[in-house]
Amino acid sequence: MKNFRKFAFLPLVAAVAALAGCASSSGGPRAEARLEPTQGNKVTGFVSFRPKSDGTEVVAMVGNLTPGAHGFHIHEKGDCSAPDATSAGAHFNPVGHAHGDPGQGEHHAGDLPQLMADASGNAMLTIRLAGLTIGHGESDVIGRGLIVHAAPDDYTTQPTGNSGARVACAVIEAR
Repeated sequence: MKNFRKFAFLPLVAAVAALAGCASSSGGPRAEARLEPTQGNKVTGFVSFRPKSDGTEVVAMVGNLTPGAHGFHIHEKGDCSAPDATSAGAHFNPVGHAHGDPGQGEHHAGDLPQLMADASGNAMLTIRLAGLTIGHGESDVIGRGLIVHAAPDDYTTQPTGNSGARVACAVIEAR
């Protein structure tokens, strides 16, 4: 059953990757990230970043998670070379805000909503965020790290949200 879920999820990831190749409504630069598991984990996925008139649209499809909530953040360095992905550094925070909920008040530019994995370990997220840019400015996501954590983000503990181990990592690349 575990292998079935893994392979059933792959066509869905491929479909999102294909759709992500379509031009965005604003015609601006795009970025993508392919999540790979950290040592001892199996989490994989695909995330796209597209400019929209009201911010940047983030679309994520992640599989092989434990059911429930998982912290999800953009980190300062596009480096996944460490076995535990600590090489990606801290949360992306170009303006020096406190860590917080991206849907409420002040937060790091890299603070993203929780990934909510279903009973099969699959999570999908689509959100538009006003504080991110693609290819320009201090909030540019290109070249940054993208991390999925083992535990939920409490949006309170500084500076990380107490999200636990890093279970997947990717470098956000221009497309």
